[in-house]
Amino acid sequence: MATTKSSSNKSVWLIGGIAALIAVAAIIAVASQSGSDEVVAGIEEFQSVEVVGQALPEPIKGETDKAVGMTAPVLTGKGFTGNTIVTSPGAPTLLVFLAHWCGFCQREVPLLVKWNSAGEVPSGLDVIAITTSSDPASPNFPPSEWLAREEFPALWPVMADSGEKTAATAMGVSGFPFFVLIDADGKVALRISGEIEMDALTEQINKALGL
Repeated sequence: MATTKSSSNKSVWLIGGIAALIAVAAIIAVASQSGSDEVVAGIEEFQSVEVVGQALPEPIKGETDKAVGMTAPVLTGKGFTGNTIVTSPGAPTLLVFLAHWCGFCQREVPLLVKWNSAGEVPSGLDVIAITTSSDPASPNFPPSEWLAREEFPALWPVMADSGEKTAATAMGVSGFPFFVLIDADGKVALRISGEIEMDALTEQINKALGL
């Protein structure tokens, strides 16, 4: 019964994620044709996030990550166009926290896009991106346009964090990019802070999940 519920939840945000990214791309295209430099109407770069469960501690450099093995809090949030996204258990899921102004993230995103297009993502792994720490006064804002320019995979839902960084705080984010691997039972299997090559990311994911 739990598997059926999870599959339904996954389908909802996958469909919502596809529709949202298509909508973002279409709206940005219209804006580009009009020559407007303003943030596109109908796109929200900040969204409220609900957290159910205990927040994870931040990792401490040089020490074993205490979050590994903990039950990850479940995040319920929205994409840029208001589509609902839930990090519910049921399938291994990689959360990718990105900040639009972060140079490391700007280098990592094209690698993630290629990782997907090359078919190198581990089988059965869901990927959810979370844009956080967004700042209209910082470079490369807004994140919705940045990810659209990079042709971020349509099957990867993108959750917009709140202005208070609710999602990032719940997952103990300590730097960018930040990866949180959650297994099918909802427990933290791995966390990585900073840039990483895709071969290494794939290897660490497979090892953490026992694949």
